[in-house]
Amino acid sequence: MSYIDSFNLPFNSAVIRDGFTPLKPGDVTPTGPGYWVVLQGSALVVRQVNEGFSLPEGERPAWLDPGNAAPLCIGLWQGRPVWAVTIGKGVVPPSPFMMEPFNSVEERLDDRFLTLGGLAHQIVQWERLSAICSRCGSGMTRISGSWGKICLSCRHEHYPHIHPCMIVLVKRGDEFLMVRKAAWPQGRYSLIAGFVDLGESLEECVHREVGEEARVRVGNLRYVGSQNWPFPSQLMAGFVADYAGGEIRVDGTEIEDARWFCAGRMPDLLPARRSIARYIIDTFALG
Repeated sequence: MSYIDSFNLPFNSAVIRDGFTPLKPGDVTPTGPGYWVVLQGSALVVRQVNEGFSLPEGERPAWLDPGNAAPLCIGLWQGRPVWAVTIGKGVVPPSPFMMEPFNSVEERLDDRFLTLGGLAHQIVQWERLSAICSRCGSGMTRISGSWGKICLSCRHEHYPHIHPCMIVLVKRGDEFLMVRKAAWPQGRYSLIAGFVDLGESLEECVHREVGEEARVRVGNLRYVGSQNWPFPSQLMAGFVADYAGGEIRVDGTEIEDARWFCAGRMPDLLPARRSIARYIIDTFALG
């Protein structure tokens, strides 16, 4: 699937805009059968239907452990409630349900279900991390009309944490720079990316990460778009930059290899099409 711009990438809310109405704590909780976003780690429980997948539908699935945390209603999908809930690692959903990882090499999940699952994953992660106040250790209560919480003791307000990251395509004429981490599948390369550091702008992060991971310099940075990346809660800001000097050197620890590629000489495995990394490669390197 191709995208006209990064606004329409999976995990960005534009993908589900036509069918989804978000709800927040304090909103009226709908009743009746709905859709179930069941999460196990970074995988989503789905039901195979013909050549694709669907979310579990209807009343609460009987195989959900009643001891789990209460499901959260995160919104309405096509007019029916969407419930987010987690299951333990040892739970095996009965047939015809199965686990499908969000980061599966095979891109089999529909963009809409990816996005609903990503939103649920982000909310569930926030609920887990915001059980107590990180400032004084006391209990928390909800701030009406939002996912935010306020400490019952020190009254400090907490809101979902979004972690800014940058990802960059470095171009040298018709060539572009890609890197490889040892933990990735054999033959997979991607773009340089990293978290924004304290006291750092996105542009400064680009210069630092490129220097740390490949020991080259860049200039003429152009912002090209962003993607919500809910694993657990990143915001990926994409850039294209021009090579400005230096020879590639890698540390052999975080980055195993870095090299220049071109349209006629590509790695065996590229990032998944669900990612802004692939959007940038397809649009600005191969487009």
